[in-house]
Amino acid sequence: MFRFLINAFLALAITAGAATTAFADVFSDILERGSVRITVFADVPPFGSQNANRELEGIDIDLAKLVAEALGVELELVQSTAANRIPYLMTDKSDINIAAMSITPTRAKQVMYSAPYANTYLAVFGPKNLDVKSAADVTDLKTSVAKGTTEDLLLTAANPDADIMRTEDNATAVQAYLSGQSQLLAANSVVVVELAKLNPQTEFDQKFTLRRAPAHVTVKMGEHNLLRWLDTFIFLKQMDGTLDELHRKWLGGPMEPLPTL
Repeated sequence: MFRFLINAFLALAITAGAATTAFADVFSDILERGSVRITVFADVPPFGSQNANRELEGIDIDLAKLVAEALGVELELVQSTAANRIPYLMTDKSDINIAAMSITPTRAKQVMYSAPYANTYLAVFGPKNLDVKSAADVTDLKTSVAKGTTEDLLLTAANPDADIMRTEDNATAVQAYLSGQSQLLAANSVVVVELAKLNPQTEFDQKFTLRRAPAHVTVKMGEHNLLRWLDTFIFLKQMDGTLDELHRKWLGGPMEPLPTL
């Protein structure tokens, strides 16, 4: 009888330990560690880029700082390309992604999306003299785009025969367009506004829109506690006017009403 009780006690202890492990999550890890690792861009102004002092700045950088402050932990910025944003979450190189990510069904199989925090749209841009009005018109015109971005996926789906130059990152895609290696550029509307300011000699005429593309924070699939906290954080920052201030500072205008997820 005594041996039975001991075995039952051990089984109960193992079960309790397994339950504790099951309930351990990234949110609690962040709080226990005292730091949060957030993926950001370093080459996509005004979301995230390096200034003259090689310091990271942009709307995503400011938002990441606010997240760390609200959590009461130190901030570790993890620089990433568009293609690495999800892999960094999946391989535990970062806890949260704040890098201008829009929603696609494919990505939603791997990560979970927060409520949107920024309003943008994706489009194809080029010189004014090019007669391009839809994806059907880019079959014989080379379009540069960062590999794996939403604009890459949308343009490919809209025209499988499009002549697309896929680059490793956004900066290389932009440089291909600026240097004449490509005739068109598929990019985020807010990014192009900044590019036009920095390159007044280059035309960035909007040829056609791929889709509206609000930016979302993302976390690894299954991290419900962290996602719920982020949704609450974004809701409060929208209510107190902080997100509107960030839009005016970085995106050139007030924050428009954003769709719910």
